[in-house]
Amino acid sequence: MISASLVKELREKTGAGMLDCKKALEATNADMDLAVDWLREKGISKAMKKADRIAAEGIASILIKGNEAAIVEVNSETDFVAKNTEFTSMVEEILNVIIESDVKTVEEALNLSTENGTVQDLIVAKTAKIGEKLSLRRFEKVIKEDTDVFGEYIHMGGKIATLVLLSGANETVANDVAMQAAAMRPLYTNPSMVPDDVLEKEKSIMKEQLLNEGKPADRIENILVGKVKKYYEDVCLENQIYIKAENKETVGEYVAKNDGVILNMIRFEVGEGMEKRCENFAEEVAKQING
Repeated sequence: MISASLVKELREKTGAGMLDCKKALEATNADMDLAVDWLREKGISKAMKKADRIAAEGIASILIKGNEAAIVEVNSETDFVAKNTEFTSMVEEILNVIIESDVKTVEEALNLSTENGTVQDLIVAKTAKIGEKLSLRRFEKVIKEDTDVFGEYIHMGGKIATLVLLSGANETVANDVAMQAAAMRPLYTNPSMVPDDVLEKEKSIMKEQLLNEGKPADRIENILVGKVKKYYEDVCLENQIYIKAENKETVGEYVAKNDGVILNMIRFEVGEGMEKRCENFAEEVAKQING
């Protein structure tokens, strides 16, 4: 006979339903450790069924510890789940193990150890408990010198997260720059980071536009100088007009005025470039009812 207190203990350990916990204990002769494994196996089975579903919601988050910082994007299927404490606590746990490691790829990160097995095990267990496909999409880790400063900004509860690294200046300036990056969507930190092939493609498009407008061929190159400058103002953080400035001061000029230089910028917007889930709630409920 499986006691109610044993079922309750297993439920608290795993977050699984009461009936599943009772079945697990019956299947393992009330061995708590084996019952946990039994539920994990059951969870893996559930998670695998969700593997082909779209997870383009979620949150982007940042953790800074001393001279190290990590930024991650972890996805869910719905925005509702992204606000769930089960989900947000998982993101925090993932951030903590990443910042303590030297992993470079998502595959390496998924094999990191947590208090609940590997990161992959943790995600699988939460997928089974929450009932949605969850995934670690990407992360970056940044290490600074003692004289450098991190800036961070989280927008709309984690829809956008930006992490910047400045040499010199101070945290207030760095956080202002991070806010700029969140609001104005720069693609690069400065012009030197724009790949040659990307710039050449943009210039080719600009030339075609100018010719179509009837501009003289011998003036094209001179006009391109101004157009390329405007392109940099759009896509390079350093060259953007600073949103808090009363004049036409650029972000680079604002930072320089405060004895700093922008070294790096990372901007994660949840779901960018991913296919979005388009099912409606009624259809999803019908799917659940019909198995």
